[in-house]
Amino acid sequence: MRNETSGGRSPGSRRRPALLWLLLPYVLFLAVLPLVNRVTPTVLGLPFLFFWMLVATLATPLSVGLARRGDRKRGRG
Repeated sequence: MRNETSGGRSPGSRRRPALLWLLLPYVLFLAVLPLVNRVTPTVLGLPFLFFWMLVATLATPLSVGLARRGDRKRGRG
């Protein structure tokens, strides 16, 4: 006797696509890191790897904010 919705799933297992934004920091910091590990091209006077880490660091709060905003729109605030 489980508490299930009409789709046969438990209430806490509904899809939450806005939370996919939380994968962005993981991808920027870890998955792409071997591809951007270079020194020779410089961007704004920084080695490319430092510039990439700066962009990833600035994108992290943005992606968390987008995930929160999308999740709140679904009524889970």
